[in-house]
Amino acid sequence: MSPQPKIVVGSYLSPYVRKVLACLHLKGLDYRIDPIVPFYGNDAFSRLSPVRRIPVLIDEDVQLCDSTVICEYLEDRYPSPELHPAGAANRARARWLEEFADSRMGDVFIWRYWNQLVIRRFVWGEEPDQALVDAALGTEMPQILDYLEDELPGAGSYFFDSLGIADIAVATFFRNAELVSYRVDPARWPRVANFVDQALGEDCFALLRPFEDLSMRTPIARHREALAEAGAAVSEESFAEPTPRRGVFRT
Repeated sequence: MSPQPKIVVGSYLSPYVRKVLACLHLKGLDYRIDPIVPFYGNDAFSRLSPVRRIPVLIDEDVQLCDSTVICEYLEDRYPSPELHPAGAANRARARWLEEFADSRMGDVFIWRYWNQLVIRRFVWGEEPDQALVDAALGTEMPQILDYLEDELPGAGSYFFDSLGIADIAVATFFRNAELVSYRVDPARWPRVANFVDQALGEDCFALLRPFEDLSMRTPIARHREALAEAGAAVSEESFAEPTPRRGVFRT
């Protein structure tokens, strides 16, 4: 008897959901997606994700929150192909790069940039805080890019020998930046620019692009219907409700 497809709860536009979907693709695992924007999650979603964040993974009787926890679970349960490098030191460095992406890049690329330009407008009907956007573009994002430029081993290279969890965790945030017309300056950060082009060109990311682009141009209330019509592997049931709620942490 073949295993049931995994269920991923969360929007195609979330960098953390994209990270999990990329790992599922690389491991050849079947999944269905409930493409909800988390602010529209219902009471059942709150029980599933007590901090009302995405992604959530449902793998038969296993229910997990947090992209890092989910990816580690997938690595443990489905170890081939391995997405962490060999050796204790390299594996620790890969975990650090994933944490740096999830925390520092998430704070700047998502909360200070994407949240202002996309979430505030299309979820809450509010104008962005331009001071936060300017600080992100002028100071904080360049600091992140300077760090990554030093960490990458060379132009067109991944952090280790082949595409792995560190690369996926970092690259996913650049796709959100790209969706709101941000591009890495190749003259100032040539290694990062080449890394982004190479990583986001991999099938595990490229196959998601049509659904991400569709989500960007479709009203949130129609995401599920439009994605199903476009051929996305949408789950049978959804945790969505029509009215948004503020998150536990910040919006």
